[in-house]
Amino acid sequence: MPNLNLWAPRVLSVLRIIAALLFMQHGLMKLFDFPAPQPGVPDPLPPILMIAATLEIVGGGLIALGLFTRLAAFVCSGLMAAAYFMAHATQGFWPALNGGELAIMFCFVFLYLACSGGGPWSLDAVVRKKS
Repeated sequence: MPNLNLWAPRVLSVLRIIAALLFMQHGLMKLFDFPAPQPGVPDPLPPILMIAATLEIVGGGLIALGLFTRLAAFVCSGLMAAAYFMAHATQGFWPALNGGELAIMFCFVFLYLACSGGGPWSLDAVVRKKS
């Protein structure tokens, strides 16, 4: 399907934006209770969750904008791998039962973005064109 190949770079940018905005939401819920408090998160936040929330907001924002996409996505992928093994894997082997599916999905989407970059609709692409 040659027509779909034309859309692949653009859909990569859409995947990046949507994944990043969903990811940011988790940090905003932890730090600011926006749009609502995140269920199961203690108040006040322990330092490790404060760091995680900050990385989710800043990293998600950079990825959404497509700025320093590869580096931000690599860091966020590592954050999600650590989150899975620290918070979910200890609750059982199966991700569907330990609540870790989203952490795994974010981990691998961000790993893909770290390898592929932000796509044509990114600030990285704009900077690359200027230089």
